[in-house]
Amino acid sequence: MTRHLLVIGAQRCGTTYLHDVLAEHPQVAMARPARPEPKVFLRPDPVDREAYVAEFFGHAGDAEVLGEKSTSYLEIPGVPDRVAAALGSPQILVQLRDPVARAVSNWSFSRDHGVESRPLTQALRADLEGAQEWDSSTSSVSPYAYVSRGRYVEDLARWVGRFDVRVQFLEELLTDSEVSAGLYRWLGVDDTFRPTLGDAPVNASTSVPETIDDELVAELRDHYRASDAALADLLRRDLPWHHLDRGAPEET
Repeated sequence: MTRHLLVIGAQRCGTTYLHDVLAEHPQVAMARPARPEPKVFLRPDPVDREAYVAEFFGHAGDAEVLGEKSTSYLEIPGVPDRVAAALGSPQILVQLRDPVARAVSNWSFSRDHGVESRPLTQALRADLEGAQEWDSSTSSVSPYAYVSRGRYVEDLARWVGRFDVRVQFLEELLTDSEVSAGLYRWLGVDDTFRPTLGDAPVNASTSVPETIDDELVAELRDHYRASDAALADLLRRDLPWHHLDRGAPEET
């Protein structure tokens, strides 16, 4: 029986690269078109599974897994209920990265799309100090949630325990071939297949990242300390960025 997979986030955590790792596998069909992201479960009307498959998976052939990547799903409270109503119990895949590096990448992405004009430090401090207003008619989630979006465990709590959720990290996907093997194994497809993408960034921002001063980096690390500890406890493992204390992250 065909199974469903949703890649639900987090934004600017290499999910486009992850999408391509999945799409390369001959037993996995990812939704087409991939851009813009389908965001089917953000639509106002109930989702009919047969119509959903017909709209996005006409190319699937005899694929065993039908996958959709829509990163906004992770952040929006009502989505898990809508997913369960339409698909039952799909597998849920979440990819994360160092939240400080993610914040820089998010700022660059917003600059690329003309929605951000502030310098990096100013924009990050504004989000660190409180919520920022945004026009919800222009995007499904805030383009300014540079810092708040990195408190991953707050959003994961809606999904973990309700679905079969796999959480993995960009830092490891790019450096350890066993991560993709483990991903395929979790999906129940041939885990001897190896993607040919290499470690080149996908969907990288073009805006040149600015340097974050050490003081702000330290503030951000402190800001994430409780949420990172809760995430490590939830996943029962260390986080790849726990060894980082200072310095501006690289943009990818």
